[in-house]
Amino acid sequence: MVTAARSFPKPQSALGSNMASPSDWLSYLQSAEKTALVQDGKKKVHCKFPDGKEMAEEYDVKTNDLLLRKWRKKGTLGGAGTWEIEVGDPQVFRPAAMETQGMVESSSNPIFTRRDTKKAFMWRIRNLPYPVETYNITVDTDNRCVIVRTTNKK
Repeated sequence: MVTAARSFPKPQSALGSNMASPSDWLSYLQSAEKTALVQDGKKKVHCKFPDGKEMAEEYDVKTNDLLLRKWRKKGTLGGAGTWEIEVGDPQVFRPAAMETQGMVESSSNPIFTRRDTKKAFMWRIRNLPYPVETYNITVDTDNRCVIVRTTNKK
């Protein structure tokens, strides 16, 4: 039997817990330089904040569902850092052989992502090796985790 458990921390953006109230978040968002466009059936919004952080969001044009939210902070030397995905599917990045030094993560590993809609928070699991009917999913509210098990007997 294959068992995978994933614990989900309390929601917290890349900003950390600096925001004391929704009005603080609103004033922070209003202070940003914003750019928006519609491309490939998605509304794309990019915000640059005065402290150097950036946020990029993508919304579905038809449903207005949030598809992707990612944050970027300045690097230690002041250059652009890497994007941290808060909501949505991560982009597949395969490093070159020189960067991995012979070790590469398996492309068949399951990928856990979060998708937010107006009515629900959804957790999506991609790359499952067996048909959906093979899995049992339970929620452990005490430990705040979702447990995915197979019904295969081994």
